[in-house]
Amino acid sequence: MDPELEAFVALFPPATLTDPAVDRESFAKLATSIPQPDTSGMDVEDRIVPGDPDVAIRVYRPRDAQGAIVWLHGGGYVMGNLDTEHPWAARIAEGSGAVVISVNYRLAPENPFPAAFDDVYTVLNWTAGHAAELGVTPDRIAIGGHSAGGGLAAAVALRARDEQGPPIRFQLLNQPSLDDRQETWSAVNFTDTPWVNRDKISSMWGHYLGGRPATSPYAAAALATDLTGLPPAYVASAELCPNRDEDIEYAVRLMQAGVSVELHQWPGTFHGSQAILSAEVSHRQIAELGGVLRRALAE
Repeated sequence: MDPELEAFVALFPPATLTDPAVDRESFAKLATSIPQPDTSGMDVEDRIVPGDPDVAIRVYRPRDAQGAIVWLHGGGYVMGNLDTEHPWAARIAEGSGAVVISVNYRLAPENPFPAAFDDVYTVLNWTAGHAAELGVTPDRIAIGGHSAGGGLAAAVALRARDEQGPPIRFQLLNQPSLDDRQETWSAVNFTDTPWVNRDKISSMWGHYLGGRPATSPYAAAALATDLTGLPPAYVASAELCPNRDEDIEYAVRLMQAGVSVELHQWPGTFHGSQAILSAEVSHRQIAELGGVLRRALAE
């Protein structure tokens, strides 16, 4: 493990998802402990997207924005909201120069699949329909997220392709959760990794899927047998993360399907370790997310 990260491992909450209410409180405390970003160079606005039900979003609009991204927070489909994602959504906006639409999708277990998935698709359609209002063009909209949010982004990209929905310019998938089967080497063997381990992943999928295996790639994108025609992608994995191998395998399968992919496996890192902002590797990870998105949305 990267020594700058290892020094902080003891400060992370226990790697469990057994009590959603308690876990959400711990997650919120962790998020508020992160240094807050400077948003003076952008407009930040909370809005409601009409739907069934309506979906709350937070829009980060830098000056002279280049494109937009529908951005999805992490938290194992169980935790997270607009406030916990604020430090990351603002940094993505600052680093990329893109409008970031952070989505407050419904959480499991109260709202299992397809609730969050449908919320995100609602916001994607709204973003495409309000592109001019957001100061971007409909052909320069990306989708992305961390962890569970990355898994949602990959699944919604599949739906948009299948239903000929809004065109997605790019997928930004950071340590995405893609496969509920947990059959890869990293998923089987990483039983004591910090913050996220095999048991926590099992609980996450159990909450999201209502205790049943995924039967659709819209629930777990790794189940998709046809990856042709999907948007170009950036896929990042952490070395000491149960999701590592499914992320790498998905990136390789995208490439084999003719999709342009940038894959970065970050050595010495663990799932979510970019929250340790004092570490040099975290600075590189966050800067790369912004830089990749800026290039993807450039004219």
